[in-house]
Amino acid sequence: MPIPADGGPYAVATRKAMLRLLPLLCLAYFMSYVDRTNIALAKTHLQADVGISVAAFGLGAGLFFLTYALFEVPSNLIMYRVGPRRWIARIALSWGAVTALMMFISNDITFYIGRMALGAAEAGLYPAMMFMMTQWFAQKDRATAVGFIYLAPTLGLLLGGPLGGALMELDSLGGFHGWQWMFLIEGLITMAIGLVVLAFLPEVPADARWLSAQEAAALSEQANEGAAEAHRGHSLKGNMGQAFGRPFILLIGVIYFLNQVTMNGVTFNVPSIIESLDVSGSFLVGLLSGVTGIGGTVGVLVMPALFRRVPRESLTIGVLAAVPAAIAAVFLAVPSPAVRIVLIGLMSAIIFGTLPIFWSVAMARMSGIVAAAGLAFINTVGLTGGFVGPYLFGLAESDSGDPSSGFFIVIIASLLGGALAVPLHRALRHADRSTAADAPPRILERDPEVQP
Repeated sequence: MPIPADGGPYAVATRKAMLRLLPLLCLAYFMSYVDRTNIALAKTHLQADVGISVAAFGLGAGLFFLTYALFEVPSNLIMYRVGPRRWIARIALSWGAVTALMMFISNDITFYIGRMALGAAEAGLYPAMMFMMTQWFAQKDRATAVGFIYLAPTLGLLLGGPLGGALMELDSLGGFHGWQWMFLIEGLITMAIGLVVLAFLPEVPADARWLSAQEAAALSEQANEGAAEAHRGHSLKGNMGQAFGRPFILLIGVIYFLNQVTMNGVTFNVPSIIESLDVSGSFLVGLLSGVTGIGGTVGVLVMPALFRRVPRESLTIGVLAAVPAAIAAVFLAVPSPAVRIVLIGLMSAIIFGTLPIFWSVAMARMSGIVAAAGLAFINTVGLTGGFVGPYLFGLAESDSGDPSSGFFIVIIASLLGGALAVPLHRALRHADRSTAADAPPRILERDPEVQP
């Protein structure tokens, strides 16, 4: 992911923003993934200490995404009024407080309430960061900026497991269980990051002390270029129809939903799967669980680069959607623990590596308010997959007694996603043809798949 080299006020300012703005956003996003996924490390301990069944755990893990999706749009509307700096800080402070309070989980009901409160508190974080991208970067640099931000969740999975596992080793200290210490300490860290965001995150380029007036003006000008044209000539009703009614948006949303069913189903159950492979010790389990983060990081870095070389949109999405089914089938057939762990990492690389391609395909055909509404719609559909995945995995394990039985869910969801690539191909061609008369020829040249 190249950072623009020096060569003018905008290039210099963009380089500074990527080096100084994005790390702060990534830090907040990193802790959001640590706080939402490290519940997986406490799964067996919650069962032993509190009596939470595997089915109840799956439901509670998924409830996070239900309230997250429910409150995401209202949260983003408030963010637009108060500004992203204060709102991102508020989100971090509130979800950090909820995480810390989850140390008092005592039964199924308090577990459900904690997970739902966490989802509501964290809602709006990702779209708020995406809103900042539109204020700081030109369209040509937004994909690179978003790619850097996507490193946060993969690193969260990579480093969050060992961090949580180490905190779990504090078991019995002060009369608290290890999972209680994990929730408390991670929650306090997140609240501290919220205060850092409030103190140091510049809201717009003009607020950044590390930019000259000329650099800040260049960033704002390039970021806002074309915004007026994007809104011109469309009624609110027409914009909403463009955002929600076009077939390719609906299809991308459904494929993304299936991707999230697989991603979150696997992520929230990796520690228990690894424990079932005769691995013992909270730190070692947490360390090996980081294989999802290793695979995800590799996928986010490698898959977009491969896509630029072979930019066949629907074919790429279809293949990447279906490959996890083959990996899951091999996983179920091979008894070797080492091979199974490697396969989990490979699956994570495919699942995470698909995400930048989803957004690239969608953003290429949307702008202005249509993009804001359409991308939010796709993200909301995907978040519901985050609810369904852990719940289905929990039901599968409850019925079979084997945490790995959820990989049958992976096979079904992945094959469905791959099959939807065929109608997606037709929908993308239709969308491009319908706008060809109004689009400059140079825009169409960027899309090799849909040349006449």
